[in-house]
Amino acid sequence: MNEIYSSTDKSAPNDRLSAGPFDVAEAQNVTPFVEFGGLRVPARADLTLRVEVEDATGHVIAVSIDLGGSSLQVQAFAAPRSEGLWHTLRAELEQSVISQGGEVERRVGSLGQELLAKVPTLDANGGRNGTRLARFVGVDGPRWFLRGVIAGAAINDPRAAAEIDDLFRSLIVVRDNTPLPPRDLLPLRMPGGTIAPPRGA
Repeated sequence: MNEIYSSTDKSAPNDRLSAGPFDVAEAQNVTPFVEFGGLRVPARADLTLRVEVEDATGHVIAVSIDLGGSSLQVQAFAAPRSEGLWHTLRAELEQSVISQGGEVERRVGSLGQELLAKVPTLDANGGRNGTRLARFVGVDGPRWFLRGVIAGAAINDPRAAAEIDDLFRSLIVVRDNTPLPPRDLLPLRMPGGTIAPPRGA
């Protein structure tokens, strides 16, 4: 199927600069955030935060957020300053799900182009034992790309979907000046506490 954009075009909502997700240089920090290194997540009482750790290395590779009956797993990656990653990564993700025997629906949501995937699940012996639904969203920012994997009520419930999309938009990406190849995961770490808003905010 032909696309009407270049694979290197940036994919982001037209109001990203004002509504997020934000680069740390753009954020006003009007609310406290929990610091995860490359990501900052709002410190809200209605959110349950946890980190995903790679067994082999012990490195934090993702932040997962539960809100009501929905979950959002987020990762931030290095990206070129003038090119986006989401169009290319979305096509690769689509092919990966299909090659596993899954199904993919292309959609346009409040964050732009997204995928709704029916992903096969496997039992302990590697046999297929069902499927799970997941929404894959992504936004290209300045020198970074932010990806979210959404599950639960926000798959089909419009109100829950809007709440999760707003949460995704409230995230702050911290991309320092350390050179990183495109697609490298921005370093994440266990949270050390919250960052308070500036005095007088």
